[in-house]
Amino acid sequence: MERVNAEGMNYVQLNALVRSCNQSEIRIVNCIGQRYIGTGLSDKKITIDGTPGNALGAYLNGAEIHVNGNVQEATGDTMNDGTIVIAGSAGDATGYAMRGGKIFVEGDVGYRCGIHIKAYRENKPAIVIGGRTGSFLGEYQAGGTILVLGLHTDGKPIVGNFCGTGMHGGEIFLRCSEIPPRLPAQVRAEKLSALPKEAASLVREWCALFGKDERMLLSSSYVRLTPNSDNPYKQMYIAN
Repeated sequence: MERVNAEGMNYVQLNALVRSCNQSEIRIVNCIGQRYIGTGLSDKKITIDGTPGNALGAYLNGAEIHVNGNVQEATGDTMNDGTIVIAGSAGDATGYAMRGGKIFVEGDVGYRCGIHIKAYRENKPAIVIGGRTGSFLGEYQAGGTILVLGLHTDGKPIVGNFCGTGMHGGEIFLRCSEIPPRLPAQVRAEKLSALPKEAASLVREWCALFGKDERMLLSSSYVRLTPNSDNPYKQMYIAN
C-alpha cells in the first residue's frame, strides 16, 4: 500500500500522485479539503484519513474509496460505478446525478442528497444514510434507491422539507413509523411491515461496513416513497 501525506499539498499535486501511483491501494493521510480525489478512477482502493474537499469520487468508474472522517459537497457527483464509504457525515448534493455504484454514509447528509439520481439497465445506484438528511432529498430522482436509517436524530425529523420534489423514478426508504408531512404531490407514500429484499441487503451491507447490529434496523418500520403514477407532473420528464 502506498502512503501519501497530503498535509500542505495542493489538490492538483495530490490527484496527480494518486493517478500515477503504481500501487492498487493508497492511503492518504492529513487530508484537509483537497478536491476531486479519485475522479474517474476505476482500478484503485483509496483510504483517506481527514476531510476531503468537494467532488470526492466524481465520475467514479469502479474504484473504492473509504473516508475516516467527514466529507464536503458533491461526493460521488455523476459516479458510474464503485463504492464510497464515509465514516462520518457528508455535505450537500451527495450523489448528485449518480448513474451507478453505492455511497454509504455513517452519519448525516446535507441538502439535495440524491438529486437527479438515475438508473440505466443493470446500473442501479444506491445511497444509504445512517442519520438524517436536509431538505430536497431525492429531488428529481429518476431511478435507484435512497435509504435513510434515521439513527441519532435527537428528535429531529428524519428528512427535511420537500423530500422527493419532482421524483419520477426509483425508491426512497425512510426508517420511521409515520409518513412525513407535506410531501409533494408527485410522491406516493406507503408504510411497510418489512423491507424488500434488495433494500434489506443494502442495510446489511451498511451494518457490516460500520459494525452495527442489523437486527434492530431490519425489524423497524419503514415508509417507502415512489413516484405517483397518477400525477401528470411526471410527463415533464418522461417521454411517451
